[in-house]
Amino acid sequence: MSITTYGLQQIKKELQHLPQEQLAELCLRLIRYKKENKELLAYLLFEAHNEQDFVENIKAEAGFMFSQLPSQSYFTAKGLRKILKMLAKYTKFIGSKPAEIELLLNFCQNYLQYVIKQTSHKPIRLILIRQIEKVRTAIGMLHEDLQFDYSQDYNKLLDDAESKLPWFNKKSYLL
Repeated sequence: MSITTYGLQQIKKELQHLPQEQLAELCLRLIRYKKENKELLAYLLFEAHNEQDFVENIKAEAGFMFSQLPSQSYFTAKGLRKILKMLAKYTKFIGSKPAEIELLLNFCQNYLQYVIKQTSHKPIRLILIRQIEKVRTAIGMLHEDLQFDYSQDYNKLLDDAESKLPWFNKKSYLL
């Protein structure tokens, strides 16, 4: 026997009819089962009111993780994926495209600062390339004014990457 999965609209309607005490009880029961649910609720309750500080804290944490990356290529790639997983989780919590772009640009800048420049390990190279493509796509989805602001940072990142990485060709990633 399986439990019927209801749509978001049906769940929303049902939640509107519940008393506040029962809603609190449901929330507490829900966060008991997954760490990510607990983290999301903690973000919504304590951090959501000041998104910019939260983004700065994430940047600082990512910077610290970059500074701790090992020198062996295989483990560097694993460390980079771990940082990206953390950024994806927090980006999902925030739910804002500008914040996502800001975090990804910060990731790419940290990559250029901390990762070995002459690496021939293809997975490490592909991680940067995928993030640059994500930033380019996300910038295209923004309002024109924000596109202009972020495209300047993006172009600066491309210039920096081309000057620091011998294998990088910025012409492939221009907006």
